[in-house]
Amino acid sequence: MANLLDRPTTVRPGEELDLSKLAPFLASHFPDDPGPLSIQQFPSGHSNLTYALQLGNKELVLRRPPFGSKVKSAHDMNREFRVLSRLHSVYAPAPKVLFYCDDDSILSAPFYLMEPIHGVILRRDPPPGVDFSPENVRRLSESFVESLALLHGLDYATIGLADFGKPQGYLERQVRGWIERYHGSKTHDHPEVEKISEWLRTHTPSTEGASLIHNDYKYDNVVLDPGDVTKIIGVLDWEMCTVGDPLSDLGTTLAYWVDAADPDQLQESRSGPTTHPGSFSRRELVEYYVQKTGRDASHMSFFLALARFKLAVIVQQIYYRYQLGLTKDERFASMPGRIKALLRASLYAARTGKI
Repeated sequence: MANLLDRPTTVRPGEELDLSKLAPFLASHFPDDPGPLSIQQFPSGHSNLTYALQLGNKELVLRRPPFGSKVKSAHDMNREFRVLSRLHSVYAPAPKVLFYCDDDSILSAPFYLMEPIHGVILRRDPPPGVDFSPENVRRLSESFVESLALLHGLDYATIGLADFGKPQGYLERQVRGWIERYHGSKTHDHPEVEKISEWLRTHTPSTEGASLIHNDYKYDNVVLDPGDVTKIIGVLDWEMCTVGDPLSDLGTTLAYWVDAADPDQLQESRSGPTTHPGSFSRRELVEYYVQKTGRDASHMSFFLALARFKLAVIVQQIYYRYQLGLTKDERFASMPGRIKALLRASLYAARTGKI
């Protein structure tokens, strides 16, 4: 099973960490673990950066903001650390964090350390050797939704996160904020933007309750048990977690979930194996979520349209940094095509009401 585990690789050029400063810092915090420090990087992800550290025999995971980012609210390491420090004891898939550092003299940015979670992470297609039979795929689809429903059912006030977000007016702020973010990082003229923006402003539903939401829940942010890939043992990347409308969280998941019958432009952006036989369709995913939570999903097309627009803006922000030369990651060069596809998909959901 070891060959199925998600593994780090060489650090990308321009995203290296300063070992001369980090090594003595870690030695002061882990005096019982002497030994050389080596660093690798987890290759996926386009936002906060994740590194695998080996300090002697001790394994650690380090999270820091992307180099060159000026959107501080999107890369608040202290906020991410805080939610995980409260969440792990009541939501087992959340990583266990160790400590937070806001001393910019170490890595020129805040960062935190956590314990690793060893398991299988699904990218565009499952790794060779994974039992991805239709039966397992169906059960994984169920586990995936159940884990999200469990998160949404937590009493966030009881675990000390009552002030973690402002649920009143959440959706109105989301619509306004993502439109503003798009224009703040605009590089191309996309006529879909104004049409989507106007539709979202005039079709925003009222929020029915609030919960702790992940805001980036998708297959490559969950870790699966290598002995049973239908079991979720970890949920990663909590940088956008807040208190808000749980259906907006579900909408984000739907925006990532590509169906087998979707057009080629969406198929090209598929990031997980959601088209394999046995997988839920988006509609089945919503129906199972409703079954598990009892929530009213009658406005789901709004949440999908908003989520696809939000993803387009996130990709736009990343491409904006790339165009300015603030990041050298060549994966970002082809992003304008993905932005266009997401904007068109958002407008389609808005106009047709289909999910």
